[in-house]
Amino acid sequence: MSSGMSIAPVKPSISMEVLNRIDVRVGRIEAVQDVPGSDKLVQLRVGFGDHTRTIVAGLKQERANPRDIEGKQALFIVNLEPRKMRGVMSEGMLFDIGYADGLRPVLAIPEAPVPDGTRAG
Repeated sequence: MSSGMSIAPVKPSISMEVLNRIDVRVGRIEAVQDVPGSDKLVQLRVGFGDHTRTIVAGLKQERANPRDIEGKQALFIVNLEPRKMRGVMSEGMLFDIGYADGLRPVLAIPEAPVPDGTRAG
C-alpha cells in the first residue's frame, strides 16, 4: 500500500535508562474544547483513573470535528514539564501517529480497552 509518504530516518539511539524515564499512559478523552484565539489548538480533559489532566493538542485542522474523539482511549506522555499554550496550561502530550510525516494524524490507541492510567512500555 503506497501512502505517498517517504519514510523518515530513524532517530539516534537512546539508552534504556532514558527510555524508562518517559511515562506513557492510557487516558480517556473526556471532553474536547476550543482554545480561545487559536485556529489549531484544543484542550482535552483526560482521565487517568486516579486523576484528570488538561492536555493541549493541535487537532482543529486535522479533524472535521475534534469532539469525535471524546470517550476514546489514547496514549499520552504524562511526565512532560507543564507548558502554557495560548493561556492554557498543558499537563502532558497526546501521542499521535503520522503528524511528523505529514500525514493526517490518527490516535495511538490500545487494541482492547484497559483501565485508564495503565502504563505503556
